[in-house]
Amino acid sequence: MMPRLHWVALYLYTLLQLSGCSSWLPGNAREPELTLVKVQVVKAHLLEQRFILHFRIDNPDDDNVAVRSLTYRVYLGDLLLADGTSDQWFTLDAHHTGDFEVPVRTNLWEHLRGLVKLMRHPDRPVPYRLEGELQTGFLYAHTLQLARSGEIIPANFIAEKHR
Repeated sequence: MMPRLHWVALYLYTLLQLSGCSSWLPGNAREPELTLVKVQVVKAHLLEQRFILHFRIDNPDDDNVAVRSLTYRVYLGDLLLADGTSDQWFTLDAHHTGDFEVPVRTNLWEHLRGLVKLMRHPDRPVPYRLEGELQTGFLYAHTLQLARSGEIIPANFIAEKHR
Protein backbone atom coordinates (compact mmCIF):
# COMPACT_ATOMS: atom_id res chain seq x y z
CA MET A 1 0.00 0.00 0.00
CA MET A 2 2.88 2.34 0.75
CA PRO A 3 4.38 2.31 -2.81
CA ARG A 4 1.03 3.34 -4.32
CA LEU A 5 0.72 6.26 -1.88
CA HIS A 6 4.28 7.26 -2.77
CA TRP A 7 3.38 7.47 -6.51
CA VAL A 8 0.19 9.45 -5.84
CA ALA A 9 2.13 11.94 -3.70
CA LEU A 10 4.80 12.28 -6.39
CA TYR A 11 2.13 12.83 -9.06
CA LEU A 12 0.38 15.55 -7.01
CA TYR A 13 3.69 17.22 -6.24
CA THR A 14 4.56 17.33 -9.96
CA LEU A 15 1.17 18.84 -10.86
CA LEU A 16 1.56 21.51 -8.19
CA GLN A 17 5.03 22.39 -9.47
CA LEU A 18 3.78 22.76 -13.04
CA SER A 19 0.95 25.04 -11.99
CA GLY A 20 3.53 27.72 -11.15
CA CYS A 21 4.88 27.67 -14.70
CA SER A 22 2.07 29.57 -16.37
CA SER A 23 4.35 30.86 -19.11
CA TRP A 24 5.03 27.26 -20.17
CA LEU A 25 1.40 26.59 -20.99
CA PRO A 26 -0.93 28.52 -23.31
CA GLY A 27 -3.59 30.46 -21.45
CA ASN A 28 -5.00 33.95 -21.21
CA ALA A 29 -1.71 35.55 -22.16
CA ARG A 30 -1.69 38.55 -24.48
CA GLU A 31 -0.09 37.62 -27.77
CA PRO A 32 3.31 39.00 -28.76
CA GLU A 33 3.45 41.32 -31.77
CA LEU A 34 5.89 40.70 -34.60
CA THR A 35 7.03 43.41 -37.02
CA LEU A 36 9.33 43.25 -40.04
CA VAL A 37 11.61 46.22 -39.38
CA LYS A 38 14.12 46.05 -42.21
CA VAL A 39 15.27 44.00 -45.17
CA GLN A 40 19.04 44.19 -45.48
CA VAL A 41 20.64 43.20 -48.79
CA VAL A 42 23.79 41.18 -48.14
CA LYS A 43 24.56 39.94 -51.64
CA ALA A 44 22.73 40.56 -54.91
CA HIS A 45 23.96 38.63 -57.92
CA LEU A 46 22.12 37.49 -61.00
CA LEU A 47 21.32 33.96 -59.79
CA GLU A 48 21.47 34.39 -56.01
CA GLN A 49 20.36 37.04 -53.60
CA ARG A 50 20.98 37.04 -49.85
CA PHE A 51 19.02 39.15 -47.41
CA ILE A 52 18.71 39.49 -43.69
CA LEU A 53 15.16 40.01 -42.46
CA HIS A 54 15.21 42.09 -39.27
CA PHE A 55 12.24 41.38 -37.01
CA ARG A 56 11.10 43.04 -33.79
CA ILE A 57 8.92 41.20 -31.29
CA ASP A 58 7.03 42.96 -28.49
CA ASN A 59 5.82 41.05 -25.43
CA PRO A 60 2.89 42.99 -23.86
CA ASP A 61 2.19 40.22 -21.33
CA ASP A 62 3.09 39.98 -17.63
CA ASP A 63 4.88 36.66 -18.22
CA ASN A 64 7.96 35.74 -20.22
CA VAL A 65 7.27 34.22 -23.63
CA ALA A 66 9.31 31.43 -25.20
CA VAL A 67 9.61 31.82 -28.98
CA ARG A 68 10.09 28.48 -30.74
CA SER A 69 10.01 29.17 -34.47
CA LEU A 70 8.91 31.49 -37.24
CA THR A 71 7.54 30.35 -40.58
CA TYR A 72 7.36 33.26 -43.01
CA ARG A 73 6.49 34.32 -46.55
CA VAL A 74 7.40 37.79 -47.82
CA TYR A 75 5.67 39.07 -50.96
CA LEU A 76 6.51 42.09 -53.07
CA GLY A 77 3.34 42.81 -55.00
CA ASP A 78 2.18 39.33 -56.02
CA LEU A 79 5.73 37.95 -56.25
CA LEU A 80 7.00 35.64 -53.51
CA LEU A 81 10.27 37.26 -52.46
CA ALA A 82 11.27 34.80 -49.74
CA ASP A 83 9.85 32.00 -47.62
CA GLY A 84 11.24 29.69 -45.01
CA THR A 85 11.44 28.72 -41.37
CA SER A 86 13.64 30.02 -38.59
CA ASP A 87 14.04 27.67 -35.62
CA GLN A 88 15.73 30.16 -33.31
CA TRP A 89 14.62 29.51 -29.71
CA PHE A 90 14.75 32.43 -27.31
CA THR A 91 12.86 33.81 -24.32
CA LEU A 92 11.52 37.35 -24.26
CA ASP A 93 11.00 38.90 -20.83
CA ALA A 94 7.66 40.34 -19.77
CA HIS A 95 6.94 43.82 -21.18
CA HIS A 96 10.11 43.80 -23.28
CA THR A 97 11.00 44.15 -26.93
CA GLY A 98 13.55 42.01 -28.70
CA ASP A 99 15.11 41.97 -32.14
CA PHE A 100 16.18 38.94 -34.14
CA GLU A 101 17.50 38.35 -37.62
CA VAL A 102 16.65 35.70 -40.18
CA PRO A 103 19.10 35.08 -43.04
CA VAL A 104 17.36 34.46 -46.38
CA ARG A 105 18.67 33.07 -49.66
CA THR A 106 16.65 33.33 -52.82
CA ASN A 107 16.84 33.32 -56.61
CA LEU A 108 14.70 36.01 -58.19
CA TRP A 109 15.79 35.20 -61.75
CA GLU A 110 12.47 33.54 -62.57
CA HIS A 111 10.64 36.66 -61.31
CA LEU A 112 12.87 39.16 -63.11
CA ARG A 113 10.21 40.24 -65.59
CA GLY A 114 7.69 40.87 -62.80
CA LEU A 115 10.26 42.75 -60.69
CA VAL A 116 11.19 45.00 -63.61
CA LYS A 117 7.51 45.76 -64.10
CA LEU A 118 7.13 46.66 -60.38
CA MET A 119 10.23 48.87 -60.49
CA ARG A 120 9.34 50.63 -63.77
CA HIS A 121 8.18 53.68 -61.80
CA PRO A 122 10.48 53.77 -58.74
CA ASP A 123 8.63 56.71 -57.17
CA ARG A 124 5.35 54.77 -56.98
CA PRO A 125 4.66 52.68 -53.88
CA VAL A 126 4.82 48.88 -54.21
CA PRO A 127 2.73 46.79 -51.81
CA TYR A 128 4.41 44.14 -49.66
CA ARG A 129 2.99 41.41 -47.43
CA LEU A 130 4.39 39.35 -44.58
CA GLU A 131 2.49 36.16 -43.81
CA GLY A 132 3.41 33.37 -41.48
CA GLU A 133 3.18 31.67 -38.15
CA LEU A 134 5.02 32.36 -34.90
CA GLN A 135 5.17 29.44 -32.48
CA THR A 136 5.47 30.27 -28.81
CA GLY A 137 5.27 28.29 -25.59
CA PHE A 138 7.65 26.07 -23.70
CA LEU A 139 5.90 22.74 -23.09
CA TYR A 140 3.02 23.20 -25.51
CA ALA A 141 3.23 25.14 -28.75
CA HIS A 142 0.87 28.03 -29.35
CA THR A 143 0.70 29.20 -32.96
CA LEU A 144 0.07 32.85 -33.81
CA GLN A 145 -1.02 33.66 -37.35
CA LEU A 146 0.78 36.65 -38.89
CA ALA A 147 -0.51 38.94 -41.61
CA ARG A 148 1.16 42.31 -42.07
CA SER A 149 1.17 44.54 -45.12
CA GLY A 150 2.37 47.92 -46.22
CA GLU A 151 4.07 49.76 -49.05
CA ILE A 152 7.64 50.55 -49.99
CA ILE A 153 8.92 53.12 -52.44
CA PRO A 154 11.67 51.48 -54.54
CA ALA A 155 13.46 54.82 -55.14
CA ASN A 156 14.30 54.93 -51.42
CA PHE A 157 16.39 51.75 -51.82
CA ILE A 158 18.14 52.52 -55.11
CA ALA A 159 21.55 54.10 -54.63
CA GLU A 160 22.23 57.14 -56.79
CA LYS A 161 25.27 57.02 -59.05
CA HIS A 162 27.87 59.65 -58.32
CA ARG A 163 29.59 61.30 -61.26
